[in-house]
Amino acid sequence: MNHDNQLNTTPNIKDFNFAVDRFADIEILRFRVPDFEKLSLKQKELIYYLNQAALEGYDILYDQNNKHNLCVRRTLEAVYENYVSDRKTAEFENLFTYLKRIWMGNGIHHHYSEDKFVPEFSESFFKESVKSIDPANLPLSENETIDDLIVRLLPVIFDPTIYPKKTNQEDGVDLIRTSGNNFYGDDISQAEVETFYSNMKNPDDKKPVSYGLNSKLVKESGVLFEKTYKIDGLYGSAIAKIVGWMEKAATVAENDNQKDVINTLIDFYKTGILRTYDEYSIKWVKNVSSLVDFVNGFTETYGDPLGMKASWESLVNFKNLEATKRTEIISSNAQWFEDHSPVEPGFKKEEVKGVSAKVITATILSGDCYPATPIGINLPNSNWIRHEYGSKSVTIENITEAYDQASLGNGFNDEFMWSEVERQCAKDFASLTNNLHTDLHECLGHGSGKLLPGVDSDALKAYGSTIEEARADLFGLYYMGDPNMVELGLLPTMEAHKAEYYSFIMNGLMTQLTRIQPGKNIEESHMRNRQLIASWVYEKGKADNVIEMRKRNNSTFVLINDYEKLRILFGKLLAEIQRIKSTGDFDAAKNVVENYGVKVNSKLHVEVLERYKKLNLAPYRGFVNPVYELEKDSSGNITDVTISYDENYVDQHLRYAKKYSNLPTYN
Repeated sequence: MNHDNQLNTTPNIKDFNFAVDRFADIEILRFRVPDFEKLSLKQKELIYYLNQAALEGYDILYDQNNKHNLCVRRTLEAVYENYVSDRKTAEFENLFTYLKRIWMGNGIHHHYSEDKFVPEFSESFFKESVKSIDPANLPLSENETIDDLIVRLLPVIFDPTIYPKKTNQEDGVDLIRTSGNNFYGDDISQAEVETFYSNMKNPDDKKPVSYGLNSKLVKESGVLFEKTYKIDGLYGSAIAKIVGWMEKAATVAENDNQKDVINTLIDFYKTGILRTYDEYSIKWVKNVSSLVDFVNGFTETYGDPLGMKASWESLVNFKNLEATKRTEIISSNAQWFEDHSPVEPGFKKEEVKGVSAKVITATILSGDCYPATPIGINLPNSNWIRHEYGSKSVTIENITEAYDQASLGNGFNDEFMWSEVERQCAKDFASLTNNLHTDLHECLGHGSGKLLPGVDSDALKAYGSTIEEARADLFGLYYMGDPNMVELGLLPTMEAHKAEYYSFIMNGLMTQLTRIQPGKNIEESHMRNRQLIASWVYEKGKADNVIEMRKRNNSTFVLINDYEKLRILFGKLLAEIQRIKSTGDFDAAKNVVENYGVKVNSKLHVEVLERYKKLNLAPYRGFVNPVYELEKDSSGNITDVTISYDENYVDQHLRYAKKYSNLPTYN
């Protein structure tokens, strides 16, 4: 039985309220799940179980981001829900905003800048509010008093010298000791970490596992050892719940291959064996026939300054069949793209294998995909699996839809684009070209090129993530300007690519600075990548005036004078970045990132911040998830899965904290 009611019909885009909440530098949106009602009952049931598995990992990222995060979050949630004094004071409102920021960042650090939040409520109010709460509602350890809790949390929240940066990328310091994340135990140095894992590696191993991916490295009595994330290990109470829902999902899998993928992931969660994770990754890449798909596990390594340890994340989705037609064109021509890349022949793949790409509709976001989420994903990250089996790439189009709809008429283009020519080009083509660049970035960019024999995949260390993102972005940018894009039917006209070129350069040189605090350098890998590319091509194109920074009424604008020469520069930089990656040239990686991707033009930064402030826009966005419910008949048989969109940001996080908070306060 499939009810044709409001809950089970995708809301019309014109009637859908994408905006949910606004606080600090954050705007919270909701996303539609188009065509969910068209799925079969079995597919809906599969999505429901996978969604539940995603939500059961809610606590994990908090603990990975900092060892005190769960304690801070649970304490503030208890205050918010139980405080009985005046809730309209500035102190309480500021504490509430701080809690909402913690939900957004999965902890005490900003999700993007990774700087520690500065509370705008006082220490005295914090003490007073916590002391007013029934101890039964607070995350007290055994034999711990409220005063003990307060003493422990005061420096964590209020002392700017304690955990100032979640993931430190500053050159010339110990990246482990100066990072506030919880991937490594106390009193462990960067040198100790690098030695520990280099001793594990066999340089002759043609299929190296990703050592350290699913563990915390700790030291006891001077001895280093790993605490592995698995059912009977670290985070076991949450992983057991994830596995329980995965086992249900396996019973309604669309096909045997998908069932095998799920069961292999379950085996990995039970054992923690990284070879099993590679088996799962291979099976996941090869399963391209299923409509429903998912990511669930310890996946991306951006949160570790050394790029080894993975943050937990989950994304459940199903294929957007119509939009996937364009990614199928891209993936079916993958060998042509590889062969015509401007990089040296020795760094190209002789045979591109297993490249699959699709446009997806997300159904749930969790972990490192929530509340902030990527708009595209390319996995697995293992270089040898990519080389032998290929990769799977997705563009999340219902997320880009939400971004686009929420940005309509916000004044950004009027303020920062040079003229009506650029604004009209963006209006006509930006949505298409943004998605296409994401397709090329994820599907072909990350999947292109190869490491030379004997090159360690971790050779670029702290610069590896930035170099990899630059490589993928440049691949996409170079081909956006290729006439073959029109011949393949991916662009309606060659004029369209200018929308992406202009947007990328404007963002890399100027407008992404709205995300940087005054006086700070750029730390986040994706932002470093974008400035690196834009600054490099700007400098190298000065002789030909390819890109111009022009003043008008005391405001700075980007003007691109020669799009064809800009494409040539993208190609030259792509060749160099691929050389760095393929050869593991650490010194060259450090030089290009530090010289072009890190330092901020302080005068331009002040100007951009002032102009952006006038627009009253939030520079960052996050999401709330839809709510899914099983419908059953009188005999307990599932008859439908309904979806609703009316839960707000606060209620969602409070509900998740009650229903899916599976970990101890300290792990």
